Amino acid sequence: MKHILGIGNSLTDMLVTLSSDDVLQEYQLAKGSMSLVDSQFQTDISRSVAGCPYTLSLGGSAGNTIRAMARLGVRVGFMGKVGEDTTGDFYIQALRNVNVEPFILRSEHRSGKCLALVSPDGERTFVTHLGAAAELQAEDIDPVVFNGYDCLYVEGYLVQDHNLIRTTMARAKEHGLKVAIDLASFNVVRENRAFLHDLVERYVDIIFANEEEAREFSGCAKAIDSLHYISNMCELTIVKTGMKGALIKRGDEIVEVGIMAAAKRVDTTGAGDFYAAGFLAALCEGMSLRQCGTVGAITAGKVIEIVGTTLGEETWHEILRLIEQVRSNRYLF
Repeated sequence: MKHILGIGNSLTDMLVTLSSDDVLQEYQLAKGSMSLVDSQFQTDISRSVAGCPYTLSLGGSAGNTIRAMARLGVRVGFMGKVGEDTTGDFYIQALRNVNVEPFILRSEHRSGKCLALVSPDGERTFVTHLGAAAELQAEDIDPVVFNGYDCLYVEGYLVQDHNLIRTTMARAKEHGLKVAIDLASFNVVRENRAFLHDLVERYVDIIFANEEEAREFSGCAKAIDSLHYISNMCELTIVKTGMKGALIKRGDEIVEVGIMAAAKRVDTTGAGDFYAAGFLAALCEGMSLRQCGTVGAITAGKVIEIVGTTLGEETWHEILRLIEQVRSNRYLF
């Protein structure tokens, strides 16, 4: 596995640093969740947090993962949909700037935006208006995009469009690609559990989930039990266990990998996305499961030290230096 094609919601993130969780309670938002909302609801919340510090950056779960993998030297592409607007132009050019091959369709409607509300403890709650991103349909998936790639990485949020995700996975498998998916959010899993089970059993080779998502998917209270449950359905299972690290299983091999201590836990936006990026990049190199988990922990550990998901050049150099130590087994968790 060397070349990875991602598919997901093409979004621009507005990351807002909250002084308290009051706005979450006011709008009845479950902390740590992802809610799909209409444009007016998102605008109302934006007005409520207008006095808080914020930053803008490229977003989207799979988009974050694919862009990070590109910085780690993996050949990657990305499928999505944006509007015929300046935001859409910016999104496509930004992909090219980091060596991501863009397979981006355009829409008459405005590009999608994700409002990421960052709580004082660093936890993030997403309020997303998909806009043009939601218009990506099964009919848009041209099989030619799979040429030259050997793995499809799927954003879990897309499972809410059953036809799109089923068709894309089926076509990828027909073209000989492996399929990887991140379960995205516990509420998405809860609302689509039966459909997700069917997808995983039919098409998925690699699955990423945190403890809550794994619990919703498996019905098991303990992470280790969720790991065993899910691993019966696919080739490689990764259950992220927060501050404890991650549990990884492939066949009969089970590995528990720790975390990289962050200098400061500023913002967890993109932590799971960057974990998947590091893990898959290492997997593409043929590293061991412990090495893969360590690289994932490194990339996740670095991104939570900043607001947003745009790491500076100095940070990327540090990540690559640490990965070189992982290759020689001198730095493992």
